[in-house]
Amino acid sequence: MKSSRPESDEVEQLMRNAQLRDDLEPYFDESLDLLRLQRMPTSSENEFLASMLAWERAPALPIAQWFEPELVIPSPESLNDEQLYNVLWDTINKLYEKRIVLDFTEHLSDRQLYYMIYRDILPSSEKKVDRPKNYLHWDCLDASSDPESWLRYYAQHDERSDWQQETGQPLPPTELPPFPRVMPRRAL
Repeated sequence: MKSSRPESDEVEQLMRNAQLRDDLEPYFDESLDLLRLQRMPTSSENEFLASMLAWERAPALPIAQWFEPELVIPSPESLNDEQLYNVLWDTINKLYEKRIVLDFTEHLSDRQLYYMIYRDILPSSEKKVDRPKNYLHWDCLDASSDPESWLRYYAQHDERSDWQQETGQPLPPTELPPFPRVMPRRAL
């Protein structure tokens, strides 16, 4: 016969849920209302609430300042190709250690990617959410500003068809990206 008394883990989960909701009260918006509409196990809800709280409390800092000491890399112009390659991969690995994943890089040469990291990524202020499952994905291609590259190298068949129907423009041919790389990836 099963007891109608809650298990101790269930009680802990409910207490944790109440505490998280209290902590989130100053940040309350419609996203908490969505939780009431969606039924999910309390432990899953707690994970979601904890990630929301971490987001709200996270400081927005330039990515270079996520490192101790601050990550400073040489200007691209000061490096020859071999030096740039070595600093690039050292930087990519350091970014990954901070759970920053670079996506859509294979249309860029090493120098172009390095320049993007130097000019755009490291100075960019982003929320530093310190949670083990949280990764910042940096898209190194903006499909809205460069649809040609997106469609040529990365878009799936249905994305290409949707784009053509929406714009009425001809599609570029699909091609393999010119600079294939095996980038560090988030474990799924």
